Amino acid sequence: METKNKTAITVEATILAPVEKVWELWTTPHHIMKWNNASEDWHTPHAENDLRVGGRFVSRMAAKDGSMSFDFGGTYDQVKTNELIAYTMDDGRKTSVVFTKKGNQTYVSETFDAEGENSIEMQRAGWQAILNNFKKYAEQ
Repeated sequence: METKNKTAITVEATILAPVEKVWELWTTPHHIMKWNNASEDWHTPHAENDLRVGGRFVSRMAAKDGSMSFDFGGTYDQVKTNELIAYTMDDGRKTSVVFTKKGNQTYVSETFDAEGENSIEMQRAGWQAILNNFKKYAEQ
């Protein structure tokens, strides 16, 4: 199903952890490798993160059975510690992640430009599944 390239999709979650912990788990490669997957049959065997404006990140996302893999990467446009990460994906789409401190909890809102290959619903479900997996990891 074709989707418009400039459609913005937002996923969100409230994490039962302080923003400083959420930020560290979200941005540190060895942690990213533990939560960055949408389902149990996928994983992230490699991650790099140069968290600064102009810095790059890349996460190798792979099916555990070895049948498929791809690199998800981009360049940072804005970084405000414990508040905001904005980046441009390698295909030119934009993403922003807002971290809002709410006492000892953190509200995470991630908005990204949809791609044109998969349905809006499928993209939202996939990104929400990854965010839900992050929530589970951060709260354990």
